[in-house]
Amino acid sequence: MKKLIIYSSILIAGLQAGCTKGFEELNTNPNASSPANFDAAYFIPSSQRNYMESISGYSGAILFQSGWAQIFASTTSGGANYYSNADKYAPSSNTNTYMANSWGANFTGAGRAQEVIKNVGDDPAKVNLRSAAVIMKVLNLAFIADLYGAIPYSEALQGDQGNTSPKYDSQQAAYLAMLADLEGALQSFNPSLGNLSADAFSYDGDINKWKRFGYSLMLRMAMRLVKVDANLAKTWAEKAAAGGTLSGVAEDCYIQGDNANGYSNANTRALITPADFYQVRWSKTFIDYLKSRNDPRLSAIAEVPPAGLAANNNLSAVGDNTAANQLGLPNGWDLNGGATDITNSPGYPGGTGAGADLTPIGKYSRPRIEVFHNLSNPVMILTYAETELLLAEAAVRGFSVGGTAAQHYQNAVAAALQSLSIYGSAATIAAGTATTYAAANPLDVSSPTNSLKQINEQYWATAGSYMNFVEAWNNWKRSGYPALTAVNYTGNFSSGQIPRRQPYPLNEATFNGANYQEAVSGLQGGDTWIARTWWDAN
Repeated sequence: MKKLIIYSSILIAGLQAGCTKGFEELNTNPNASSPANFDAAYFIPSSQRNYMESISGYSGAILFQSGWAQIFASTTSGGANYYSNADKYAPSSNTNTYMANSWGANFTGAGRAQEVIKNVGDDPAKVNLRSAAVIMKVLNLAFIADLYGAIPYSEALQGDQGNTSPKYDSQQAAYLAMLADLEGALQSFNPSLGNLSADAFSYDGDINKWKRFGYSLMLRMAMRLVKVDANLAKTWAEKAAAGGTLSGVAEDCYIQGDNANGYSNANTRALITPADFYQVRWSKTFIDYLKSRNDPRLSAIAEVPPAGLAANNNLSAVGDNTAANQLGLPNGWDLNGGATDITNSPGYPGGTGAGADLTPIGKYSRPRIEVFHNLSNPVMILTYAETELLLAEAAVRGFSVGGTAAQHYQNAVAAALQSLSIYGSAATIAAGTATTYAAANPLDVSSPTNSLKQINEQYWATAGSYMNFVEAWNNWKRSGYPALTAVNYTGNFSSGQIPRRQPYPLNEATFNGANYQEAVSGLQGGDTWIARTWWDAN
């Protein structure tokens, strides 16, 4: 991520140069600066970083959706033990902050993209930059819409025009507008004008890869709609397939970390925090899925800690990654000594160590140290495997996307295994192993129901193995797979149900009250954790 350092430095220098005059105006609108003072292209990496921050670490995902989707489990409980938000849907001291973080990060990311759009204008020589900015704007705001429901879109990002209380568009209206904007941007790309000069994605500005990324994003958005409007989903999925989605593992989109220069992986930062390191484990649901299928990813990403409390808390003590020995922690248990203490869970295997060195959770699998403890790890944004799974589902549903559902599924499974190589040699699964496994575990085509179940369970496992928790949760919401059993922990904030959205930030009711109230009135259940948003149909 050294290129982010360079881009940020140039951007800051340009903005500082513009601050020697008109200070009062700039102080009123910190983003305002003449295009002559900086290259608008450098807002693209800033927008990308904002998006990355929203899908990883303590911004929300690892503290909410990691447990909601039952990728992770934890023995923490209430109070200051913040993983209770995820594993037990129970509040902690900073729950309100966590539920607002994504709103702030993604609107900031969209705002950076909007600055590019505004400064580039209709300059035909900069159409590629504008198109990339539109993609980033849609990527950021679609993420917010999926979390919260109705959002400001048609009037969003107009603070420089004096609109500080934008109306909320319904999620339906926002989605239709975003898809149209995305299509326009993708059709405007002009390869003859060259690549982007600034890009934090793994594409190094390659316009052809950006187009396939954009069409893959379109496909993902389209498939969100299959239950609420199948015809609309079909229309946009077919447009995405015709435009050309990601074509191989080499086109996986991620942002590489660079810890030496201050750009560390937020998931890793969280997982090496002592309490997190000790108590956060892979869930039983997740490990059981991989284990029952002899999935090669199991030994690549999971390990059982060495025996004893001290070893379980030792950040350097590498564990046992033998597939047969992996055991997932059931969701909803704690270490409080009462009825919900982990030692009372069905099938409890016993602890490890003895006396003062005893740990009750010593046999449960955690994220593998050699894979997930590198602070310079990449953060996955969107992958070929996920895209192929969406195409497989589209084919099952009768959409004209090219190829068979079985072929797309086989492509996806092989790719899902191979994509882990970006985490280093310890996570690398050989291409031959991956393709052999995919061929030996084909799609069940005996019925559409069986196919959809298999595809979407694989999607959940694939997103989960990359720690893309929000995407695993979103796809669970819209597909219903895998079948998850909710936790009903004492004092939970979702009536014992798996949360289906995040409530709006508290200050929205204060600073944009009328528009907020109108948005809430359109939710199926009000501004709660279990309200249904537009595309989250039964």
